[in-house]
Amino acid sequence: MVMSAEAYGRQLGQLLPPGAAWTQEPESNLQRLVRALGASLARVHQLSDDLFRETDPRQTYELLDRWEAALGLPDACSLEGSQTVGERVQAVVAKIGSLGGQSRSYFIALAAAFGYPAVTITEYQARRYGRARMGELYGGEGWEEVWQLNLPEQQVTSRQYGQSAYGEPYQIWGDTRLECIVSRDKPAGSIVLFSYGGN
Repeated sequence: MVMSAEAYGRQLGQLLPPGAAWTQEPESNLQRLVRALGASLARVHQLSDDLFRETDPRQTYELLDRWEAALGLPDACSLEGSQTVGERVQAVVAKIGSLGGQSRSYFIALAAAFGYPAVTITEYQARRYGRARMGELYGGEGWEEVWQLNLPEQQVTSRQYGQSAYGEPYQIWGDTRLECIVSRDKPAGSIVLFSYGGN
């Protein structure tokens, strides 16, 4: 809990030695100076608490530029034009949380980092003798390396107090960054499809 400027001023006043030169009169110049120093100490205390909060990338604001520089962001999958603060924080969190890989669990975890908790993957295969059943969709050799990321309805990101900057839109539709990262990290030679809400 951050102490107030008044509390710091009281503490500094109590540290003064006793005597006539060190007056405790509230309106004296000495006590005004002590209160001013207390305001500075309270401000430093607040900044130290803010710095501690900034070590969590999900809550960063002041050190967002440093997080991005350390992680090599913005990268090729960054959105064209300016990104909102929320999108930038989401990119930092996704980059930290991505361990890499090409497994189903990796892509499901990547989608979860972008706010999609219920994601499934459909793997297609070519229809071959002995492996196909009557009534199945026909898939030629081209479908052997096709898979689909099944996401819920397309996400709408709303502006949040304390995590948005002046001039940002109130709502954003779309997931081009997620699609870019999945397309970049997919197994070589495979084709990925994106399905939103069963469409």
